[in-house]
Amino acid sequence: MMSREKVALVSGGNRGLGLEICRQLAESGYRVYLASRDIHAGHEAVREIGSESVKAVKLDVTVQSDVDALVDYLQEDSGYLDVLINNAGIMIDSAMNRSASIRDADIEVVEQSFKVNTLAPIRLINAMLPLMARVDQARIVNISSGMGQLSDMGGQYPGYRLSKTALNAVTRIFAAELDPAKFLVNAVCPGWVRTDMGGEQADLSVEEGADTPVWLATSNEVTSTGGYYRQRKSIDW
Repeated sequence: MMSREKVALVSGGNRGLGLEICRQLAESGYRVYLASRDIHAGHEAVREIGSESVKAVKLDVTVQSDVDALVDYLQEDSGYLDVLINNAGIMIDSAMNRSASIRDADIEVVEQSFKVNTLAPIRLINAMLPLMARVDQARIVNISSGMGQLSDMGGQYPGYRLSKTALNAVTRIFAAELDPAKFLVNAVCPGWVRTDMGGEQADLSVEEGADTPVWLATSNEVTSTGGYYRQRKSIDW
């Protein structure tokens, strides 16, 4: 009997870390839905990857109608989902203005950061759970950041830091509420990666940054839920 094809959805998949995650998942034998706000950018990203296993889908993670439409599409196209990687995120605090300090925080910046980095993953997880419940053990991977790590918290970038810290809490709550025999829910700090967000001075290539998220999504070595990882090792919250 042929083994069942595994299916993954990656939000914010059209560039940077998300694009490389899609590439590595496809190389691992997954059928991948590369989700992006701009479907044209998504199609271009699929062409760049050059794999028939990757398909572009439209998704603005902050728009409920986009999420609903994607659920309907996946229901018809695959009928199930093995992996959800919440990669879409923003870092709009600026080190060049006063809003970079929590003492002068721009509350609208903080609110928008939460909308994309924290609330959108909750929306997407809840929408995809029925599809994920149809497989033996689904994986949810939330792309967090060391800048949201309470054990090593620094200053500046309040919108980004607070929203990623909250995403870590989201990870723990879902892990506590979902049956670990059916769902593994983990967070990952990919490290400082050379992307549009990370900049050219970052330590890691996108290939290195994508390694641990893909490992959490695919490896039989991963058997625990509610963890926080960097470079395939558990780290403090």
